[in-house]
Amino acid sequence: MQKRQKILVTNFNSNPNVGLYGFATSKYCLIGREVPEKFYKSISEALDVKVIPMTIAGTSLLGVLLNGNNKCLIVPKIAFSQELEILDKHKIKYKVMDTKLTCLGNNMICTDDACILSNEYGERDLKFIKDNLKVKTYKARIARLNNLGSLAVHNKRGILCHHEILEDEADELTKILKLNITTGTVNMGNPFVGSGILCNDKGFVIGDMSGGPEIMNAEEALMKK
Repeated sequence: MQKRQKILVTNFNSNPNVGLYGFATSKYCLIGREVPEKFYKSISEALDVKVIPMTIAGTSLLGVLLNGNNKCLIVPKIAFSQELEILDKHKIKYKVMDTKLTCLGNNMICTDDACILSNEYGERDLKFIKDNLKVKTYKARIARLNNLGSLAVHNKRGILCHHEILEDEADELTKILKLNITTGTVNMGNPFVGSGILCNDKGFVIGDMSGGPEIMNAEEALMKK
């Protein structure tokens, strides 16, 4: 396990897909219970927030199922009541979204100003996000794919995207999110960068199968001033 500055290069139980197991804002980091407790301190130091272990729908795949911004967390309806009680305990503002597309983390990119959703969401879903995250909502694709949340990671400094994003898609994302786009991969060539990075505005955790150039590229996208 290697840590430098606000970057943590690691794996969870020999799994480098660290982005699948957490959701972070500038206020907290929710982490799946399958992640060993010995990692909590390192994650907390890298992201500079409190780490809260929990599950959603009985699974540790929080990065797949959760989304939101610093204003509000969006939770799929499949979450159990005892899991929502953990959010209540930690005074995390959340709203439960009733949708068949329960993998919210895979299907949206949310900032404090805008949210881009998969084309598979309907107008009712867009209105729910608009009303509860207090953002403008849009539909878009990355690399002609709808699961854009799994194809990008972002913070207030920039966004790292699937390396096959089309020029018109990149232009649209830049215009909507007002963030500079960097393309790349994680974990030795995986273009689904959301699976390999957990980040917030203060730092990021990246899978330890990522090569030096991939780590440097992520740093350039997410840590540059």
